[in-house]
Amino acid sequence: MQYLGIILAPMFVLLIHYFEFRLVVGVYLLMAIFYLAFKVKKRSSFVDMAVPGVIVLILSIAYYYSSIQSVKYIPATLSAIFSLLFIDAHFNKKYMVLGFTKRFYRKDLSEAEIDFLKKGDGYWVFVMLVNTIIHIYIVNFCSNIVWAFYSSVGWYILFFGALLGQIIYGKVYGVKVHTR
Repeated sequence: MQYLGIILAPMFVLLIHYFEFRLVVGVYLLMAIFYLAFKVKKRSSFVDMAVPGVIVLILSIAYYYSSIQSVKYIPATLSAIFSLLFIDAHFNKKYMVLGFTKRFYRKDLSEAEIDFLKKGDGYWVFVMLVNTIIHIYIVNFCSNIVWAFYSSVGWYILFFGALLGQIIYGKVYGVKVHTR
């Protein structure tokens, strides 16, 4: 489902060009409801059900009010939620970046690397807030095409650039600075 998200925004813009808005939103809403039901049946965690739940809520509002603006706010809302998760992790020492790194990086980490990664949540708070601001700007001031591009591919470019920047900084300079 995560990879399907890449085509959902561009496909939405294309479909509303050829079909009635409420029909397209209704189909998206049904898909989101089925996905949420699948998550509930699978007994997923609250956090795993929050994203499809928010999507169902916003699509319901968009359907009721026939509002494309509501649909366009879905990525901005999700970005804001992830910003809040990183803010919570940063201030409550939950170390999300360290957890992600341990999950995907199979080699043992040195104490200096662990210390650097523990401080990485603050960086991602900044990245997520920038992403949210970009989403909000695009929703309010750009075309549907620009919105579809950023909502599907553009934010990946931002994230991979930010991740690459964090990795390079950590390898070249950051681990040494954070262990002093």
